[in-house]
Amino acid sequence: MKKIANLLFEAKILKEIPRSGYHFLGAGKESVAEHSFSTTFIAYVMSQLLPEVDALKLINMCLVHDLAEARIGDLNTVHKKYVTADENKALEDATAGLSFGHNLVELTQEFNDGRTAEARLARDADQIALILELKDLIDIGYEPPKTWIQNVIDRLQTKTGKKIGKAVMQTNRDEWWNDTNANDR
Repeated sequence: MKKIANLLFEAKILKEIPRSGYHFLGAGKESVAEHSFSTTFIAYVMSQLLPEVDALKLINMCLVHDLAEARIGDLNTVHKKYVTADENKALEDATAGLSFGHNLVELTQEFNDGRTAEARLARDADQIALILELKDLIDIGYEPPKTWIQNVIDRLQTKTGKKIGKAVMQTNRDEWWNDTNANDR
């Protein structure tokens, strides 16, 4: 149980690790844990739209896809040009001695390889989480996200991911609650 407690504390630290790309953008902020929640929830929605995929694998993959960042940090595109992190070693060290540790390593490797339907959807969920953040910033008046968002949209691989991405771009960030308030009038 001690190894499990350590893993839980390690996962918890993701709430304190900021996503580093926002520094370059000059606006927005998000922790790795907040990003992982959004990505996982998007994966849940995708699994409901695509009953033929392995929903548990898709959701689990998104939940743990950034776990290694507790040890290696959140390396953005600029960092990755100069720094090489050993994500597999970080995960293997974090999960050593856990009976299910290999599952976490395999899920992350599958995500990174992007060869299965679940991995492609998970990677799209990861990008859609960023699209949501960027669109939110655009909707409240920030200009810099406009220069990033098309590159992120272009990374979407699946039909479902592209449809969700398009819907996000066509929806104002506050539309959901404005519609709710309209019903109260």
